[in-house]
Amino acid sequence: MKFDEIKASFWSRDTYGVQPALTQATVADAEQVLGLRLPESLLDLLRVQNGGGVTADRDAFPTSQPTSWSEDHIPFTELMGIGTGGHGLSLLDTPYLVEEWGQSSPVVLLSGDGHYWIGLDYRSCGALGEPSVTWFDTDSGADLPLAADFRAFVEGLQPLSGFE
Repeated sequence: MKFDEIKASFWSRDTYGVQPALTQATVADAEQVLGLRLPESLLDLLRVQNGGGVTADRDAFPTSQPTSWSEDHIPFTELMGIGTGGHGLSLLDTPYLVEEWGQSSPVVLLSGDGHYWIGLDYRSCGALGEPSVTWFDTDSGADLPLAADFRAFVEGLQPLSGFE
């Protein structure tokens, strides 16, 4: 399924973690705080809903090798939004979380619980490049590249129920 088709049905009805509606000012502030350019495909999704739960049709990503989570997939049940007004974490919490959990940098954390993070990985492309999406396993210290970019990551998401 293509990104533009996924965009309309990406979010669950769960409102936990939803931030106030995304504005250009919010994006500009976030990019300044984070010191990098966010992918347009991520911003496209956050303009529909600024963070929150992901639909059960798209709450897992297949992996080519085992992780601490599973033999063949990782969870992706939520996507952090941008802001300071919602419950839960925001992309703006990345600098604190990277330091707290000893993560690589520069990255933007999209989802996770501390034991693992899924993030935009800017280590190869630089602050203005198109970041890949990587699984960061805090417990083992392993990084697993998932997708070349955020759009490809979203297009590769599958139902978690299909793995059980």
